[in-house]
Amino acid sequence: MGVSNKGLAYLLLRRKPVMLLIRLLRADKPIYASIVAKDIDCTYSHTVRILQELKKREIVSFEKKGRLKLITLTKKGREIAECLERLVSMLNKADHSK
Repeated sequence: MGVSNKGLAYLLLRRKPVMLLIRLLRADKPIYASIVAKDIDCTYSHTVRILQELKKREIVSFEKKGRLKLITLTKKGREIAECLERLVSMLNKADHSK
């Protein structure tokens, strides 16, 4: 059963997709998939697979620039990424307060 057959929570509550969305949120302009992959220490092919799932769910959008695609968060994607960033921050604080 592939990721596309599972719910959005399954996709987003995994480490790499969360890191990917937070990286896009922190970008001040559209960014290439190869840069995101490098920044989150993920293979390019896995990053593209995640991005394709996010695009299907209208969380990211692609803008063609020559042969390359620039990635941006949609309004919905930005809201989700902001929530995930807050959640990760809260979890990290709770983890360090032990």
